Amino acid sequence: MREKGRLGIWEPVATLATPATPTPCKDCQTIMKVLLLKDPKEDDCGQDPYIRELGLYGLEATLIPVLSFEFLSLSSFSEKLSHPEGYGGLIFTSPRAVEAVELCLEKDNKTEVWKHSLKEKWNAKSVYVVGSATSSLVNKIGLDTEGESCGNAEKLAEYICSRIPMESIIVYQKVPHPGIQVNLHSYYSQQGIPASITFFSPSGLTHSLKHIQELSGDDIGRIKVRHSVGFWSFQIFKHFY
Repeated sequence: MREKGRLGIWEPVATLATPATPTPCKDCQTIMKVLLLKDPKEDDCGQDPYIRELGLYGLEATLIPVLSFEFLSLSSFSEKLSHPEGYGGLIFTSPRAVEAVELCLEKDNKTEVWKHSLKEKWNAKSVYVVGSATSSLVNKIGLDTEGESCGNAEKLAEYICSRIPMESIIVYQKVPHPGIQVNLHSYYSQQGIPASITFFSPSGLTHSLKHIQELSGDDIGRIKVRHSVGFWSFQIFKHFY
């Protein structure tokens, strides 16, 4: 199963709920091992916030990425970026969409043209983003943004759709991470069966669950399963488990 993402010339994305903060366990004698199936992301302290926060509560967390991204339609997208006069603005829904812009500029030798003309032409229009992390990256390529404090993608989309016509183009899609099987096997070989596994997306669960079942064998029932995206991950897990 593949999930496709768009850069909008407009598009919204789903947001993940932050898990509730547990009560610290300062006197724990046994370290519980937790497996988090997601990409590591460093914060201002140079450490993944999940690793840091779980460590404060006596949990030893390991991150294993289960999804990767491949970019699509970059030639078509590059052509559209070269003609801002044909559009009312831009919407960036994720950091990958910003990466797609950077790839187009680099691949087609448009970096200088972007700096001296295209950037200003796009800045004369509305440039919307979903989330502060994406906003920061968009600012780095020289564009001014709106909408990062709108609250969520749905509200931002409602605001935009009521005012302007849109055209969207798919510029990347999610695929299984190429190292998922090797990384999981290495984890199980070195650390054993984890006490808990957290899934961060339905597609991440789909691509990793078969390997986890094979590696865990009859002991899979001992693993506590967490899912940060609610109902759909739970339904997928029930289907396979």
